[in-house]
Amino acid sequence: MSKSINIINSTVVPVNIENIDTDQIIPARFLKATSRDGFGKNLFRDWRFNNDDEQQPKEDFVMNNPAYKGKIMVAARNFGCGSSREHAAWAIKDAGFDVVVSSFFADIFRNNSLNNFLLPVQVSESFLAQLFEAVARDPETAIEVNLEQQTITIVATGAQESFEINSYKKTCLLNGYDDIDYLLSMRNEIEAFETARP
Repeated sequence: MSKSINIINSTVVPVNIENIDTDQIIPARFLKATSRDGFGKNLFRDWRFNNDDEQQPKEDFVMNNPAYKGKIMVAARNFGCGSSREHAAWAIKDAGFDVVVSSFFADIFRNNSLNNFLLPVQVSESFLAQLFEAVARDPETAIEVNLEQQTITIVATGAQESFEINSYKKTCLLNGYDDIDYLLSMRNEIEAFETARP
């Protein structure tokens, strides 16, 4: 399965809560596994279920509302703060998301996301408000994230904003490269350089 990301066109799951920390994203009691698989079922575990019982979903939490679905999560300001656990990015990715949108990300969470093929898109507060308003009016609202062009667009209205991303990480995401894959992609250039050395 390809890990590359370029254009993601999807409905969204709006999580309009500020200062979501990594312990809320994936509670510490679920960090025992070392494989990246299986963390998605525990994403926002304490907000999604009563008493850890999957048979008792909390009806007021957005992920339990069937109207909201998609590959893009839209979150309020200061997403991913708190401890540096990489499992937070694993959980979001394993739950089926390719993109997280917010007006501010904690630096460590941003880096962990980029290293795990989860694209953090930072937008202005005003554009974030537009996103939340559009999705509140119509849960079927489609958002397009174009990594190559570094734009995010509300498809129905055409409202658009650009976002920043590290050029190296952009190359990796577009090609589905981790750090080793990136080096291997330059094998010919590396060998040519070595051959040319005296």
